[in-house]
Amino acid sequence: MGPDGALWFTDGYNNKIGRITTAGAITEYDVPTSGSYPWGITAGPDGALWFTELYASQIGRVTTSGAFREYHASHPNILNPMGITAGPDGALWFTELNGGQIGRITTAGTITQYGVGSGSAIVVGPDGALWFTRYSPNTGSIGRITTSGTYTEYPVPGAMFLDGITAGSDGALWFTDQDVNTIGRITTAGTVTEFPMPGPAQEYRGANGITAGPDGALWFAQDAAAIGRIATNGEFSWFPNNAFFANASIVTGPDGELWLGSYGGGQIEEAVFVTANLSVTPPSGNFGSVLTFTGGGFTPGENVRIYVSGVGSAVLASVTANSSGSFTATARSPQSVYGARLFLGVGESSGNLGAAPFSMAPHVSIDPDSGAPGSKVVLEGSGFGPLEPIGVYWNSTSLGSATADVHGTFNGSAAFAFTVPAGTSPGSYAVSATGSKSGANSFAYFSVK
Repeated sequence: MGPDGALWFTDGYNNKIGRITTAGAITEYDVPTSGSYPWGITAGPDGALWFTELYASQIGRVTTSGAFREYHASHPNILNPMGITAGPDGALWFTELNGGQIGRITTAGTITQYGVGSGSAIVVGPDGALWFTRYSPNTGSIGRITTSGTYTEYPVPGAMFLDGITAGSDGALWFTDQDVNTIGRITTAGTVTEFPMPGPAQEYRGANGITAGPDGALWFAQDAAAIGRIATNGEFSWFPNNAFFANASIVTGPDGELWLGSYGGGQIEEAVFVTANLSVTPPSGNFGSVLTFTGGGFTPGENVRIYVSGVGSAVLASVTANSSGSFTATARSPQSVYGARLFLGVGESSGNLGAAPFSMAPHVSIDPDSGAPGSKVVLEGSGFGPLEPIGVYWNSTSLGSATADVHGTFNGSAAFAFTVPAGTSPGSYAVSATGSKSGANSFAYFSVK
């Protein structure tokens, strides 16, 4: 979380640092060193964001206005830094995947390294020390280092690929193991307890990042399309989501909701805690479909806002709850990416939040929809995956591809223009579009005269 109230993230595939508000507005900044693959990121004590550059073996700093500085020249032995966190000593601490060291960098850029072994994620523990996950093939441990450099290591029996780590509400550290489907807990005295995932773990496997949720439980991101929850007593729950990529990181945002990043880029997700009722009819549709929202459990007489995306984004509908705290409102479906999504409604005075599941279907249209061979035609579409290439076909023959925007739409200047193939016989022909990542498919017909 940044000092500006937004969430900041790394986009390694595109070599960018990103910022997203709780309303869903995204800004990205190019990292100066090409191919650096930014990985971990944290808010620094100087009001800037500090991040690791995995491939460039550098530590980067970016201000909230997008001004960069990178540090590496005097420490060429930094090797593949990964996790980073702000320490209790006013410096930044980072792990190295292959360097065999834990690093410390001051806000002035002075680097100190400790040869205590390689690491992945790192966090400040409740005891004021730095705790980090360590792994090597078929083994793993949890490391602890004080700000003065005193190191202790705690083996984790049976560990394969320790990844995320966070401080829990119970005064212990909690961590994930990607390969053996367990969530671990370690006390500040070094006592390790492991919790094997039951049942759904075989489907929802590959635990990655982990965070302490606002409900006192631990929430973790998974390779499969799900978010996991473990209570401090070891009880598991799973919540499927609509990720197009593996869930990699998870954090509790300034709005008290859960935010997730993914491997492969193209998508940031938010998971919300529901305190009121909200439903939408029909439960699926296209961009521009007429929707009817029904709500309950709000304060009588309060105004309820239903948002286009996150809370604080454009208002899709605004309505006053009746004497029983209920309402009905209509609106048209906004642009959304393919598949499941939520519409959020929030009471202005109570703060109660309702979430209505909705499934966005792909849709294409052509203009004109008839003409002779050689006619110029424009194809527009919505409801596809974010930023994905869209294959366009005349019957089964490829015409080329379009690219969807962040909302899964290609229209206007991004629409796909083509010419009806010469020599085409009169008749009706399907013009289809298929998302290369989402698999979303839609078609329209063109009549050749």
